[in-house]
Amino acid sequence: MRRAPIAIPLLSYPHGTLPGMTNPTATALAYWAAAESRDWSTFGALLADDVVYDLPQTRERIRGKARYLQFNVEYPADWHLTVHRVVGEQRQAATWCHFTADGEPAEALTFFELDEAGLITTITDFWPEAYPPPAGREHLVESY
Repeated sequence: MRRAPIAIPLLSYPHGTLPGMTNPTATALAYWAAAESRDWSTFGALLADDVVYDLPQTRERIRGKARYLQFNVEYPADWHLTVHRVVGEQRQAATWCHFTADGEPAEALTFFELDEAGLITTITDFWPEAYPPPAGREHLVESY
């Protein structure tokens, strides 16, 4: 049986506004709040002009705020997210999110690096897929 996600409240700001961010945890939560609400102005305000977005599993990279914004605006599915966990320290943050895209569930692990002004300079996204456990350890584990 799958455990229910623990929803972490997303920060909410008036559309298109954003206070100064230097806390990486708050920045990561603001990023996901802006993405979920499709507030592309606020989303873009969190990004450095030279942001780099990496997808290691598909070996894709997007360079620059304009291209990364376009990538998100044009994403072809109806998707929504819930943040399970967020941690941040100094100029780095990491999130674990549950997504649904056109009703299909997915998990994402995202790592953020921020510059000295608190803008996101690097985003690395991992999209792990569930798979059946190997045989022979049923006596040690439980499935959820």
